[in-house]
Amino acid sequence: MERASSKPLLEICIESVASAIAAEQGGAQRVELCDYLTGGGTTPSAGMIEVVRQSISIGLHVLIRPRRGDFLYSPAEFEVMKRDIQLCRQLGVDGVVIGALTKDGNIDVAGTQALIEAAGSMSITFHRAFDRAADPYKALDDLLQLNVHRLLTSGQQETALQGADLIRELRKRSEGKLIILPGGGVTPANVQELVSKTGVHEVHASVRKSVESDMVYRKDQPAMSSNRVLSEFEQLVADVEQVRALGAGW
Repeated sequence: MERASSKPLLEICIESVASAIAAEQGGAQRVELCDYLTGGGTTPSAGMIEVVRQSISIGLHVLIRPRRGDFLYSPAEFEVMKRDIQLCRQLGVDGVVIGALTKDGNIDVAGTQALIEAAGSMSITFHRAFDRAADPYKALDDLLQLNVHRLLTSGQQETALQGADLIRELRKRSEGKLIILPGGGVTPANVQELVSKTGVHEVHASVRKSVESDMVYRKDQPAMSSNRVLSEFEQLVADVEQVRALGAGW
């Protein structure tokens, strides 16, 4: 995307229509639409994508991630992602945000290629699965071979500012071939320092605030979600034996 200003392009990570509208009003040039940001983000619903697309005129990229946790995906999960990408094409989305790793911590080249092919002419961003890759430079080389348009990364650190040295090196190695998009802990207070240290031309941030519900009647119990904290490397999956036991109880 061409910009008349020398300021970096600003992408805001969102999970609601209200946030999409606020991002555009605040001057962002693009949003990344997700669901479940507290779990690192998953693919939003078709309804959410469609209404956000109708509500804003700036760029819309959509996260394609079938579940929380790690980035090692089964054939069935790849099929889900391909179908979600096809849906994004139908809904007028500008780009998709994807990422997959092998069990050894390398870029899943074949799986990523399949997702890219499903995306057609849409812009491709490889997301922060990169930050869990074993070797960032090998991972970058793989993404360059795949002709990915953009890499979202915190420089394999908790925040992009902490990972600024790696981000700067990634930008130098990929100059003119792939856009490095730093994200993770980016705020109005540190964005200028981040851009200065890395030389990037785009930045990614969520910059959210708490907004109170308009609910008058409020009942805290029963809880609607589990309080158990899962690691990045485990999932809660339906247990065949317990399902059978339930059926046998009748």
